[in-house]
Amino acid sequence: MLKKTVLSLIFMLGVFLNGYAQQSEAYTNHLVDYQKALALYNNGQFQAAQMLFKELKKTVESDELVSDCDYYVANCAVRLNQRNADKLIEDFVENHPTSTKRNSAFLDVADYYFSNGKYAYAKKWYDRVDENSLSRNERDKFSFNNGYVAFSIKDFKTARKYLSRVENSKEYGSQAKYYIGFMAYETDDYQQANTYFDQVSDQQKYQENLSYYQADLNFKLGNFDEAIKLAKAQLPKSNRDEISELDKIIGESYFNQKKYAEAIPFLTDYQGTKGKWNNTDYYQLGYAYYKQGDFDKAISEFNKIIDGNNSVAQNAYYHLGESYIKLNKKQEALNAFRNASQMDFDLKIQEDAWLNYAKISYEIGNPYQSIPQVITTYLEKYPNTAHKEEIEILLIDSYITSKNYQEALTLLEGKRSFASKEAYQKVTFYRGLELYNEGSYKDAKLLFDKSIKEAINEAYTARATFWKAETDYSLSNYNEALVGFRQFQQFSAAQTTPEYKNSDYNIAYTYFKQRNYTKSSELFNKFIKGNNLDPVRLNDAYLRLGDAHFVSSNYSAAIKAYEKAVNMIKVDADYAFFQKTLSEGYEGKASEKISGLEEFIAKYPKSTLRDDAMFELGNSYIKVNKPVDAMKMYDRLSRESPKSAFVPKALLRQGLVHYNASRNDQALDKFKTVASNYPNTAEANQAVSTVRLIYIDLGRVNEYASWVQTLDYVAVTDADLDIATYESAEKKYLDNKTDDAIKQFNGYLNQFPKGLNSLPAHFYVAQLYFKKDLKENAMPHYQAVINKNSNEFTEESLSRLSQIYLDIKDWSEAIPVLKRLEKEARFPQNVVYAQSNLMKANYQLNKYDEAVSYAEKVLQQSKIDNKITSDAYVIIARSAMKTNDESRAKTAYAEVEKTATGETAAEAFYFKAYFENKDGKHEVSNVTIQKLAKDFSGYKYYSAKGLILMAKNYHALNDAFQATYILESVIENFKDYKDVVVEAQSTLTSIKAEQAKTNASVQEQEPSED
Repeated sequence: MLKKTVLSLIFMLGVFLNGYAQQSEAYTNHLVDYQKALALYNNGQFQAAQMLFKELKKTVESDELVSDCDYYVANCAVRLNQRNADKLIEDFVENHPTSTKRNSAFLDVADYYFSNGKYAYAKKWYDRVDENSLSRNERDKFSFNNGYVAFSIKDFKTARKYLSRVENSKEYGSQAKYYIGFMAYETDDYQQANTYFDQVSDQQKYQENLSYYQADLNFKLGNFDEAIKLAKAQLPKSNRDEISELDKIIGESYFNQKKYAEAIPFLTDYQGTKGKWNNTDYYQLGYAYYKQGDFDKAISEFNKIIDGNNSVAQNAYYHLGESYIKLNKKQEALNAFRNASQMDFDLKIQEDAWLNYAKISYEIGNPYQSIPQVITTYLEKYPNTAHKEEIEILLIDSYITSKNYQEALTLLEGKRSFASKEAYQKVTFYRGLELYNEGSYKDAKLLFDKSIKEAINEAYTARATFWKAETDYSLSNYNEALVGFRQFQQFSAAQTTPEYKNSDYNIAYTYFKQRNYTKSSELFNKFIKGNNLDPVRLNDAYLRLGDAHFVSSNYSAAIKAYEKAVNMIKVDADYAFFQKTLSEGYEGKASEKISGLEEFIAKYPKSTLRDDAMFELGNSYIKVNKPVDAMKMYDRLSRESPKSAFVPKALLRQGLVHYNASRNDQALDKFKTVASNYPNTAEANQAVSTVRLIYIDLGRVNEYASWVQTLDYVAVTDADLDIATYESAEKKYLDNKTDDAIKQFNGYLNQFPKGLNSLPAHFYVAQLYFKKDLKENAMPHYQAVINKNSNEFTEESLSRLSQIYLDIKDWSEAIPVLKRLEKEARFPQNVVYAQSNLMKANYQLNKYDEAVSYAEKVLQQSKIDNKITSDAYVIIARSAMKTNDESRAKTAYAEVEKTATGETAAEAFYFKAYFENKDGKHEVSNVTIQKLAKDFSGYKYYSAKGLILMAKNYHALNDAFQATYILESVIENFKDYKDVVVEAQSTLTSIKAEQAKTNASVQEQEPSED
């Protein structure tokens, strides 16, 4: 039994030993393969190593070997940059939580990524490393690498934490100090940066970079001499970009030492950041030139500073203004000082800029706001200024010199100081004069009253009194006008005013309007004796003197006055000649009258009095018993002037000649023609009456009754009632009982719509409505008058009706009425009125050729005032611009400039500047715009347009500051003019885009949606 047991044990032991030997051999083989794979890994043959580790893992049963295989497979994947590398590491950590290689896995991967410069990947794995499990050597490397990773992504707080741990390390200390120093430099801790840089400055590998940084550090620490020394030493060792930066350090160091001459070459050589300078760069170089007295170059740098809104910009704009002043460029200085005054970074500079801005505004004008407003704002902002007295004097004068009387008036209302009262008196006077020239007589009179009421300056009190009288005259208040003119002459200061020399002339006219011809003649004679300078007024005085004598039946004196006018060969010579001839006739000099009228007809073929002369000549032939000549002249009148109001009179005279010669049938023919063709006229009524007498004489009353029934404007049975009703209304009219007259005339027209007197009734009620400013009521009555054949009321009705259409801007309706007035008017002023308004109406309807044609007709007239002349040239100019004929527009606007006032003058000056810009005369153009701003500041639209033009001029002159500042000001200050703002914005966007190419401080603008 024992033997059997022993044998069994021996057998079992044999089996065991045999199995153990087999296992030992397998394990040994695995270790050999593992060592082979590890050798491949250590030799950098990661692909082969990874394959061997993978194969080995399949056959080994040892957990430790499996864990190691997984570790190296994942590690190789990282080094081979395989896509699943991160997952393999994660799987390793998850599958082998107790592996001693877990921390090594994180560290190895992190170190691998670090050494390959993939710092973001490295950080991810460094964050998972258990720092406490690292050896001292591993910990230093870990701290340095982790610190550098944080440095590379500019996480300076974390970087300092790790790098500070190794700043004393023999291996990593120098690098750590360099990077800690650099981070201090980057965060403006220049003292610490300098400390660390000094500790590594002896190491060759850092010296090249440190030289620049230390130069810059010393500059930033204010150690300018050291900065200059270090930077100059580095210059020969540096590349182009580094040289540029070193130039900047040297230049700025000299600048801060106020060594501007030394600074300029280095500041000039600086190439900017990525080829661009910024506003500070331009300021420093500009200021250096400024301090050297080189103002042209200073301006060339300062004016590149765009969009500046900091203390540097405020300083630059202030010194830019001073530089412009040194070169006497006041318009440019105005903009620079205005910009500096709008910034409050340095309050002293702001106040001084404000003072300069106010003074220059007074001197040259201000296109942005009225000069009084600028000066008032300055005084309000700085009430205790040492310049208060000086500026207050400028304020008083600015109210007048600005010529923007409407805005000045608004600013002055409510001020109570003596100085303000005097300014108020002057401004109300000048504003009243503006309104008078615009035809706003009632408003003008109110302002003249205000000026008179102040009574501070006697000369202006006198002038306001004169113009108030002139306004009353224009309003037909002749009694008040006469009193005013007489009061004016009584002022002791009146003789020093420009109005005095013509005051007798004005008084004479007023007496003339009052029909006091004796006094009128006396004053016209007084004016004639004292006037030698104004031939046009002198000529007119002779004409009116002749008229006064004529209506007073003092024909010999009238003849002398008219002869004086004829001999002057001035305005209305035809009228003077005609009136002289009539006067000779009234003196009984029949032959002189006839020869004079015959001479008149030959001498003045285009006179509007030609039909008058023919009619008078025909009448004169009758009186000297030359009926044949008379009949021929009447026929000639009808043939040459068929629209004349004298045609029915001539036909009536011809009928009377036949009637007196017992040629009844011929007489009836003439009378019936008058009655049929000229109904409702006085001639028609007389013709009807004479026809009645002829038929009674012939005993053919029934024929008369039949004939008269064909006339729809007269009924025999109602004739007496017709006349009585009309005469009653007419009496109310003559007695100036306006409302009663209107009522009775309307009553007459309702009862006798085609009555004997319907024509004058329509005219007179129209006149009454017009006077009461009920123009819509007047229109149908004037229309009724002009629908008849030419009559004594036609011309006035055409004039009034056209005026109504023009007032309501109904150009289409106005044109045919004006055309008739032009052809049918007997008075030259009505012809001029028609033509001047035809040019305007056609322009409004975009009929530019017709507008120009009428403007040229106006300019051919011998007697037109300056306003009409300038209006005509303006129409020509505007039409030329609309049709792209700028050459003609330029010539026309030059003519406008000679005579225009107010807004028309502002327009002319704008286009003068416009054409100067087109001709490349940019500086000359700007001078013109300055005059526009100073003399016509009240006309904001042209001020704004002028500013855009000025900006374009400055852009062409390479002054980007002026160009952009002006455009920004236009956009801010002239929002009411949308077209102007759109143009300004477009121009500004274009200029800024161009400037942004060289100035890093300029932000390109997005195009405006508007």
